[in-house]
Amino acid sequence: MTNSLNLGWEEWVALPDLALPAIKAKIDTGARTSALHAVAIEPFGAEKNPQVRFIMHPDPDDPTIEVICSAKVVDRRMVTSSNGYSENRYVIKTTIEINGHDWPVEVSLTNRETMGYRMLIGRSALKQDISVSPGQSFQQPILDYASYKKKYRKGGAPRRPLRIGILTQEPQNFSNTRMIAAAEARGHVIEPISTSRCFMAINNQQPEVHYDGKPLPRYDAIIPRIGSKITFYGMAVVRQFESMGVYCLNPAIGIGCSRDKLLAHQILAQHKLGMPNTAFAKSSRDTEGIIDLVGGAPVVVKLLESTQGKGVVLADSRKAATALVDAFRGLDAHFLVQEFVKEAKGSDIRCFVVDGKVVGAMMRTAKAGEFRSNIHQGGSARKVRLTKEERVSALKAAKALKLNVAGVDILRSDTGPKILEVNSSPGLQGIEKATGKDIATTIIECIENNVGTVFHSPIKQARKRVAKKTVKK
Repeated sequence: MTNSLNLGWEEWVALPDLALPAIKAKIDTGARTSALHAVAIEPFGAEKNPQVRFIMHPDPDDPTIEVICSAKVVDRRMVTSSNGYSENRYVIKTTIEINGHDWPVEVSLTNRETMGYRMLIGRSALKQDISVSPGQSFQQPILDYASYKKKYRKGGAPRRPLRIGILTQEPQNFSNTRMIAAAEARGHVIEPISTSRCFMAINNQQPEVHYDGKPLPRYDAIIPRIGSKITFYGMAVVRQFESMGVYCLNPAIGIGCSRDKLLAHQILAQHKLGMPNTAFAKSSRDTEGIIDLVGGAPVVVKLLESTQGKGVVLADSRKAATALVDAFRGLDAHFLVQEFVKEAKGSDIRCFVVDGKVVGAMMRTAKAGEFRSNIHQGGSARKVRLTKEERVSALKAAKALKLNVAGVDILRSDTGPKILEVNSSPGLQGIEKATGKDIATTIIECIENNVGTVFHSPIKQARKRVAKKTVKK
């Protein structure tokens, strides 16, 4: 700051580091400590690097505008207010901005709902070249709360520390440890949550997810990494987080669509996306008809619940196909019968989609004597360059199934790309090794770009509308 600044006893200020572009503040030289309105204050993170998250309602007349703020804790101190009430408060350091002048200040966090100003600026926050005219108001430009409707939309807010949960039964596997490391490297706090240990309080007032007997804190985002064995329960937990207003990297509906192979194929077909000819059956005795629907042998038979290549069998002759279909039918199991794309030669392409972009692609090739190219089945992988048609197909598939992160498996055929499967919890080890790309960080960046800062509470908005109607009557 090079020029002096004259302030009145009340001014409009901005706190850009907290995504607060307009706050009406009271300048009080009689108070030493500055204070900022905050509710739902939650500390998080390690003891050596404590953080705090809170909700700010910048407009006293419009409680529907909620801004979620996060900052590092610099102190915890006892503060006595003007009415003699003492309170142990979190203290953060942030940047204050007035008419192009900015400087760092320390502010304590406290509930100021009953106060006329959402911020109080004490003398410790005033530099030597700042003068205050106690009898004057608004010596600096007037700001407007409408700025909250114009600024800081998706991707526009400054990056803040986030509290992220990974919903998983295997927190130590490669993919999870990579995302944990990537999140922590970007200043976030990330915590594994065992899916099976969650239980839910379902109501219309305060929905909660409980964990080991206690309600879980409010997370900014959840990364669902749900095992196939607990898909139903895992989806219920994800839906509960969604009802709490938590951003879920993949929504429950997308996970459900991708895990149900039949539903996934039906959705892809509705969107006119290429796929191997497929038949679905359970107890039909028309074995020959089922095989004919996909063009005859050879065929691939898949259990509907198959994962990582398990429950997938190739029948290379009509006799073998007939026996295999009869055997699956005898298990009283749901199964798919698909054409075998010979020209793929035991290879498929995994396209890794994040937030509407293909961020990496690899070709997986089956080991000798095997037709399944899954790395879990011994397949090898290498980086591959996609055609425009393959890229478009992968993006359309992820969008059709409502997935923000997806592994789209494609076969190269004589008639164009054919989608085999869409995975809602794709592993990172193979794709990162094959492409040399930091996919884990890309996923964390996706969360940063999608977690909202300004939140207009629908419940409070509804209450406000009802109040207005009552006044009119």
